Amino acid sequence: MSTAASGRTRARDLDRATASSLLDAAYAEGQLGADEYYDRIAQAAAAKTLGALAALTADLQTPAAARGFTAQRSSATRKVLRRSASGGSYPDHTRARDADRATTRDVLDSARADGQLSEEEHDTLTELASEARTLGDLRDLVSDLQRPRGSGPAPRPPRSRRRQWYVGAVSVAAVLAACAGFLAVTREAEEPRPAARALPVLDQGAVQPLVIPTPSPLTTDGITTFLRNYQRKFGDLQVDELAMHDGYASLVRSVPGQPNRKVAYNYRGGFAQSQQIETRKADTPSVDLGAWNAEAIGRALADAATITRVPGGAVSHLAVSANGNGGSAEPTITVYVNNSAKENGYFTLTPAGEVRRVRPFEG
Repeated sequence: MSTAASGRTRARDLDRATASSLLDAAYAEGQLGADEYYDRIAQAAAAKTLGALAALTADLQTPAAARGFTAQRSSATRKVLRRSASGGSYPDHTRARDADRATTRDVLDSARADGQLSEEEHDTLTELASEARTLGDLRDLVSDLQRPRGSGPAPRPPRSRRRQWYVGAVSVAAVLAACAGFLAVTREAEEPRPAARALPVLDQGAVQPLVIPTPSPLTTDGITTFLRNYQRKFGDLQVDELAMHDGYASLVRSVPGQPNRKVAYNYRGGFAQSQQIETRKADTPSVDLGAWNAEAIGRALADAATITRVPGGAVSHLAVSANGNGGSAEPTITVYVNNSAKENGYFTLTPAGEVRRVRPFEG
């Protein structure tokens, strides 16, 4: 069957689940941002053909967690990645993983240490490496540098063993066919051939795609998940500004290792940079989210309508202030509550979840 014909072949639930699992693994490795991941997951669930599924993974590296099942999926859903002339590595348009960005930063650190780069050049290139989307972007940053011994090689696609399997399968099939022919001739002379039996048809059923759950940031589970993902992403729990809504959060923080720079992110299960890096005052106060009591804050959010006496109220969002409220040195969390009639109130919490100041609805 031609490639074009394969691309038009109708997709099964199993094909859609396989593509979704690849996207899950690629997202976990940092190849996709949160918005891209959720958009592609939605497209995979609605895909009608194998070609539509293949297009969703065509620019991705084969994730390490997915290599156990990629060899078994339909050839029409394999990623069409032409290898470059440099030893079979991924082409420049392939998405970069967090591990690839870290390797590039290590090369830049070594180049700074041995005098290839000035401090300003190193800082600029390191910033660009953190924002790089593709392997080509990363290669451009270090193309003129001498690489230290022992630095990791460029990522390569996993080797296909299809040819080896094919040769082995043909050899085994030839031996089995010879044996079967001999036995058939022998049995035919000894006993009548039994009537042919129809093989049972197996019902594989529908396979549900794997979707990463993202609880609301305004719940105990959502706060716990946010803090865990934040620590994994940035390596600390410091933030300058933070606002949490029912389906997402937005934040501003310093660039790791560069207290004079800041950058904003949106959070929807993963962190996507929402603006360019800007100058930050080095003495800007920050909040330590490690001091948060997620259970206590979650309970206060669940009781927000009662605390503020807003009829049928719900939390619209919460905002974090590093300077506290009313000049206090302790950081505070301000919770805003309203209802469909635009009746509202708010209250403040300490990081431990203690209610401090309440401005109830006075109806």
